[in-house]
Amino acid sequence: MIKGKWIQMKNSSIPFSLSNIKLLFSKKFIIVILISIPSAIIADYFNIPLAWMLGPMIAVSVAALVGIKVEMPKLALSTILIILGLHIGNYIDQNLINQMKDWIWTSAIMFIYILLSIFIVSKYLQKYSNYKNKTSIFSAAPGALGPLLILAEYERSDLSQVATSHLIRLIIIITIFPFFVVNFSSSEAIEIEKFDYLNQNHFDLLILIAGSLLLILLFDKIKVPAALLSGTLVASGILQITEVASYKLPEASIDYCLLILGASVGCRFADKSLNEVAKNTFHSFIATILLVILGILAALAASYFVDTNFLTLLLSFCPGGIYEVAVIAIAFNLDPNFVAFHHIIRLLMILFTVPIILRLIDKKNSFNK
Repeated sequence: MIKGKWIQMKNSSIPFSLSNIKLLFSKKFIIVILISIPSAIIADYFNIPLAWMLGPMIAVSVAALVGIKVEMPKLALSTILIILGLHIGNYIDQNLINQMKDWIWTSAIMFIYILLSIFIVSKYLQKYSNYKNKTSIFSAAPGALGPLLILAEYERSDLSQVATSHLIRLIIIITIFPFFVVNFSSSEAIEIEKFDYLNQNHFDLLILIAGSLLLILLFDKIKVPAALLSGTLVASGILQITEVASYKLPEASIDYCLLILGASVGCRFADKSLNEVAKNTFHSFIATILLVILGILAALAASYFVDTNFLTLLLSFCPGGIYEVAVIAIAFNLDPNFVAFHHIIRLLMILFTVPIILRLIDKKNSFNK
């Protein structure tokens, strides 16, 4: 069941078809919305950080684990990822492009962080959780769950162990980090600005969406990772820097992105049992701690090369999902472009590094035989 579900990731980033449109009106998705909205309102009432993400994530996860049939249509997820990309695109200007040359060293630190993460965490999982060699490597990589599951299926690794490890880690990260920001920093979630959103050139929005869709399709065709986010960012950057089109989306739309992203994390537990999750939770928690420690060390090292808020660096090196982390960066105004850039770089590095490590393992096994 998992195999069939994840093989679909090979399809287009924007699955615009009649069957996918029908999923938006399916009973499983309606149940997700009916669970998510009240849970978000309740979480917001109790002043939980990122309430519109954490409330739905926890509520839908519980619902999925107790057997309620839930599903997140890929088309709904694709839509909010484009919205997220357009939000981050508002931060792009010529000054940002000039800054990228200063991020070479932080990118190098990211590469070292990935190698150490895979080596240390995979060894832990092999020794204490009895993960097989390749399964431990897929589970230890700090991010890139979707592409890694496709690789894991190809290598005949345990998809359930890989998926559960990443999902538990993701929930831990995006649950704890907002509380950390709120309690240990003066940073606050952004407030809705008094901006006349209606008094804009709405044709610019159509140009931005059209440009984004074209680049998303191109990036998807040439296998650029995170095509939905990277395509929208590049399109927004080009169009806004050249002053062809510029548009500011209402900040309230972030709540919609948070709700769908949180619910989508919960929906990923639809194929899992309580026993399966419980068995993987402890070692996934330890693996997450190891990755976070390595991320903190990487952020400290990066602080010597860039003059950036430490929480921004910490978020850039945290082992969370690229889209979930990007929306946290926007919500707490933690330099979303810097964070998104480093997570895209991390994704690229993982996709190039893991296959090389697997080939080295195969060569070693062949030599030992």
